[in-house]
Amino acid sequence: MLTSIAASLCCAPALAQGIVRHTNPPPAIILGGVTIPPGAEILMLSGQLASPIDPAKTEGIEAYGDTKTQTISTFKKIEAALAKQGYAMSDVVKLTVFVVGDPKLGGKMDFAGFNAGYREFFGTAANPNLVARSTVQVAALAGPQFLIEIEATAAKVK
Repeated sequence: MLTSIAASLCCAPALAQGIVRHTNPPPAIILGGVTIPPGAEILMLSGQLASPIDPAKTEGIEAYGDTKTQTISTFKKIEAALAKQGYAMSDVVKLTVFVVGDPKLGGKMDFAGFNAGYREFFGTAANPNLVARSTVQVAALAGPQFLIEIEATAAKVK
């Protein structure tokens, strides 16, 4: 009997491992990395851009807002796209962020503005998870009114 119990234990399928978020020491607001176990479902979203503040006005940066405003708008679009696929912001494991230099900042990206918008969605009471992230300044995006584009990768163990 012991032999059959031992055999069943050694040959039992491994339980699904969870996603491991490798933290950085505080005050870091991003992860050092993420380990996604075999068998996890992964969703990669294409880059998302902000929506205009007033749908009737679509010309110029002012119609879409500063970097923080565009970041919040873009994360709301990501949140909706995730929900359509059965995911939540807490499932996001990686972001790639493209930021155009803000003319009001002498052509430098508004990293603080982006981080302020990011903090409204990650590391919060509603979503304590942080993500692995790359943030780069680019020369331009799909239109001159856009200051930010964000790609998101989400994962979950089924």
